[in-house]
Amino acid sequence: MFIKKSQRYVSPPVVMSGPDCLEDAAFQMAKLGKKALVVTDATMREVGLVKKLEHLLQQAGIAAAVFDQVNEEPTTRHVEDGVACLEENDCQFLVGLGGGSPIDAAKIIAAAAKHGQSAKEFQGIDQIKGPILPLVAVPTTAGTGTEVTRVSIITDKSDHVKMLMMSDYLVPDMAVCDSALTLSMPRSLTAATGLDALTHAVEAYISVKAQPMTDILALEAVRLLSRYLRRAWCNGSDQEARYYTMHAATLAGLAFSNSSVALVHGMSRPIGACFNVPHGISNAVLLPAVCRFTLPGAVERFAHLAEAMGEPVQGLSRLEAAERAVTFLERLCSDFNMRGLKNAGVDRAELDKMAAKMARDAIASGSPGNNPRVATEEEIIQLYADAY
Repeated sequence: MFIKKSQRYVSPPVVMSGPDCLEDAAFQMAKLGKKALVVTDATMREVGLVKKLEHLLQQAGIAAAVFDQVNEEPTTRHVEDGVACLEENDCQFLVGLGGGSPIDAAKIIAAAAKHGQSAKEFQGIDQIKGPILPLVAVPTTAGTGTEVTRVSIITDKSDHVKMLMMSDYLVPDMAVCDSALTLSMPRSLTAATGLDALTHAVEAYISVKAQPMTDILALEAVRLLSRYLRRAWCNGSDQEARYYTMHAATLAGLAFSNSSVALVHGMSRPIGACFNVPHGISNAVLLPAVCRFTLPGAVERFAHLAEAMGEPVQGLSRLEAAERAVTFLERLCSDFNMRGLKNAGVDRAELDKMAAKMARDAIASGSPGNNPRVATEEEIIQLYADAY
């Protein structure tokens, strides 16, 4: 790939990884302040991870307050309540603990508290005008990659819109990728988050904004997920598989944050906003149909993906090899029971009624414009039907 213009690559200053690295990370957090707001959900408290983090912070000389209300995909209300909790407890930095929802919420709480603005004011690209409060991201799922990205998604329930917020200032100061924290993930969540990571990697690689650095990261993420995701799904206590799936999710996050996502994500956000389908599941059920649509615009890239997936492509034409990549995705999604929007609980009549607005919202997000085959509003409506 010959790049004719300058490229930017952004990542957290510190990325810690490996089983039980959270113990070492706690002492590093002491550089950020003496009191932290832990942004998390009720499940993290129930399984004991909040208590574990509080103990480690205490050992490092850090007091902690806990905001554990992000029990769904984050909303503007979560941001408002989180800011109030932070100010009430006089916290100096934040720790997002959990899946993508608490970490995304922590990002915007840190921005809103620092700048005295509402979440809505940060919607779009580069709408955060300065540094946010210090932030540590501790993912407990292997999927979103938000621990290393400059992106957050916050839902405005008043008009059923998932607001994309993108800024270099949203990149956490530290990402703590402790694969031991993922061992308790149930099989369904392992599938949904793993396919979310795979979608990030695939879209980062085929995006028209791909660059050499992101290509390396995306292809390695695809290679690792193709090899280890099934193992993690079959046996959640497989520590090697858990390590490499988390590593792959982080690589995929770095890839798409510095490249871009494309049509799958553009179409996925309205599904989540209108039907409350979790982000990873909506990505997964769209991925095969959208990739089959996209393939004619990126034959060589899909052929490379097939090779990274370990598909036998020797002796095949590039088109035949490219089709192997889409077939691989169809087979994987089917095996994980991610077979379409119907299976995700979407009502067909409601989908038909909302499809035109959803297509317009998808296009307005900007992500579909990064697809190597750009879809019209009518084609997006048809893709929703195809993915049903």
